[in-house]
Order: sequence, then C-alpha cells, then structure tokens
Amino acid sequence: MNIYSTYSVKIKHYNNIFKNTVTIYRAAVDFLIDVCIKEWETIYPIRSSLSRMRYVETLCHKTDDNPAPKYQFDKKFYKIPTYLRRSAIAEAIGKVSSYMSNFANWQAEPKGKAPSKPKAGFVYPCLYRDNMYKQTDKYTARIKVYIRNTWDWLTVSLKKSDVDYIYRRCSDRKQCAPTLTKRGHQWFLDFPFEENVKLQNTDIKDQTAIAVDLGINTCATVSVMKSDGTIIDRRFLRLPIEQDSLNHAINRIKKAQQNGNYITPRLWARVKGINKDITVKTAKFIINMAVLYHADVIVFGHLDRTGKKHGFKKQQLHLWKSQDVQCMVTNKAHRLSMRVNHINAWGTSKLAFDGSGTIKRGRDVGFKSYSICKFQNGKTYNCDLSASYNIGSRYFVREIIKSLPEKIRLALEAKVPSVAKRSTCTLSTLISLNAELAAL
Repeated sequence: MNIYSTYSVKIKHYNNIFKNTVTIYRAAVDFLIDVCIKEWETIYPIRSSLSRMRYVETLCHKTDDNPAPKYQFDKKFYKIPTYLRRSAIAEAIGKVSSYMSNFANWQAEPKGKAPSKPKAGFVYPCLYRDNMYKQTDKYTARIKVYIRNTWDWLTVSLKKSDVDYIYRRCSDRKQCAPTLTKRGHQWFLDFPFEENVKLQNTDIKDQTAIAVDLGINTCATVSVMKSDGTIIDRRFLRLPIEQDSLNHAINRIKKAQQNGNYITPRLWARVKGINKDITVKTAKFIINMAVLYHADVIVFGHLDRTGKKHGFKKQQLHLWKSQDVQCMVTNKAHRLSMRVNHINAWGTSKLAFDGSGTIKRGRDVGFKSYSICKFQNGKTYNCDLSASYNIGSRYFVREIIKSLPEKIRLALEAKVPSVAKRSTCTLSTLISLNAELAAL
C-alpha cells in the first residue's frame, strides 16, 4: 500500500509577497467552479479524471486548435501558468463532484437545508516542478509567483533545520510537488512524500494482536493477545499530570463562561495543546508496545464521538481525542508494516471477559474508582482491562470464523452460540471456539 505524509518547510524573509498569488488562484477556482456546475451534465459521463480536466480546459482555454473557447478564462486570468490552471481545474472538479453528490442525496431525502454552492475557500496552489518550482540548491529554491503585475520567478530561502529534517527522515521516499501554504503570519512549502509499504500477511493462528481500550482516566489499556486467547502482557497508560492540567484548563473555561465571557481563544488554545500532548503520548505508548512484541495487528473498538456534549464529564469525554489517537497509530503502524483493525465496541466494557454476564462498576458496588468493576460471580477486576480482552477476542473470533468453510462455521455456531452474534463475544467465547476447533 502507498503511504502519504507531509512535511513543512518554512520560507524565510518573505511575508506579504505571496498574497496576490493565492488570491488569483482562489479566484480562478471560483470561476472554474461556476463553469463545472453549468457544464456538469457533459462532464459527469466522463469517467477518467484526466479526461475531465482536459475537457474543462477546452471550455475555457484558448489554443491554436481551440481558438474560440466557450468561457473567457484567459482574459480574466492573463498569462496564468499552465500547471496552475490545471491545478485549479482539478480542484474545481473535485468540489463540484462532491456538491452534486450531496445535492442528489438531499433531493432523495430532503432533510434540513439544501447543500450550499461550493466555493474555493482556503485552498492553496500546488507548485508543480519545472513549471512552478525549481530546486536550485539544498536550502534555496525558485518558485513562480505573481509579482510586479506579472508571473515571474522568485528565489526563496528555506529554513535549514526543516530541510535537514527532510533529508534525514525522508531520503528513501518519493517527493511530490509542494504546496504554498500560510500558517499564522508565516509561509511554508508543504512537501508530500509517497512510500510503498507491504503489510504483514501472517496466518490468523500465528498472529499477535495488540488490543487497545481507550479511556479518559486511563488513557490506554493495552493487552497483548494470541489467537488462542493467551494474554502475553497487559499495560496501563495513566497521565495524571496531563489529566490534571486538562481538568484545570476546562474549569477555567467554565468559570469564564459563568462570568459571561464566552469567547476565550487563549483558554481553548491551552486545552487543545494539552489534548494534543496526551494524544501523542498515547499513540507513542501503543506503538512501542506493538514494536516490543512484534505485533501483527493493532485492534481498536469503533468509537462514536459525534454530537454536542453537555456537562463536565461529557465535555471531557468529547475533548478526548480518541479518533486522533487511532489515526496517528494507524499511520505509524502502516509504516512498520502492521495492520490496524476495528471491531464493534458495544458491550466490551459492559460484559465480563469470563462470560459471567454484565458487570457493575464504580459506586454501584461501593467502589470509589469507576475503573473497578464486579462480575456477577463476585470477582473484582479492572473494567478497562476486561474491555481490552474483549476487544482482542472479538477480532480473533471474526477472523477465525471468516476463514472457515460454511459447513464448519455452522457447526461451530451450534456449539458456541455466542459466536453468531459478534456484539456479545468475550474472551471466554474465543477460548470455547478454540476448544471446539481443536475437537474438530
């Protein structure tokens, strides 16, 4: 599979000189969006993206073979570079295609407002090589921008530490065309890198899985499992200092809102910074565990974090960046040839791993900590640890059943009924399934 990553290089000494280039590019995208909307009935049947781009180009660009285009793009955007025009066409086609798809879905089920007409928004130009970008030296480059009322080449200096980082980390990856981007008051060249990685294809019986339960008080509970239900290791990641800082930052926002100050960008920036720090440390902890045990797959529960939250605990849950952790772990794992899987998370914390049924936790059974639970058979256990067992077990149950012939699968479902319904599978289900397989 192909993995794409982006690294930014700061442009030194220049600030406002690139504004006209971005303004013209966005205006060109807006112009081409109108063209694509008007001509969509003829563009849509064309399946190839390259053919679509060429067709739109014939509608608006004058050449010797096309002396009278339907739309006067060249008059409005005089001498715009060829590849910049094609980049704007590709951007416009993508936005209109998405808009038309959403509009068709809304017409089928008209709920709420209709999708609004697309706009260029905050898009930035891609500087294609030779035509828009040339590397002249290790720390300098020439880019074509709109200066002095014309399109001309400008030599820019690149930040040494950023360039050295790319040479050190990305020397074995394919470098793609950079994008001119602004962040804050500074300008950057964002370089995408492409690399090809072959993921592991280990047989399910020989796989080692890292089962991860993400939480709030315990950031991550990790169990290392084999396909027969053997637990090799289990670890907890608790970040008490970061959690206290996050709670303190949330309380400051709450206090400010109680006093009528609802616009607090600095306080929210602090919360986001703490959240990012927790996310990075959690992802690093999971990957380190996977590398330590040479894992073949990392398994998460599918978590839904959509919707508005009210109340301190619910707001804290909403601020927990579980999706960002999973995304970061996925990117790191794929680079290490590991696979990432998701399972149905319903009941993983509610059901006991030993198959004794639902559990009671926290104050319901007299415990101060919500992480401690009590099984129906009287056993006291860590709820997050039990959930991680169930997450890994559901993955193995799914993969084992999927690899079997239908006749054997039906026979196993008759002997182990909980296998048929994946949302009730626990570690005891996996152990019973392996026992029946051994008997067969």
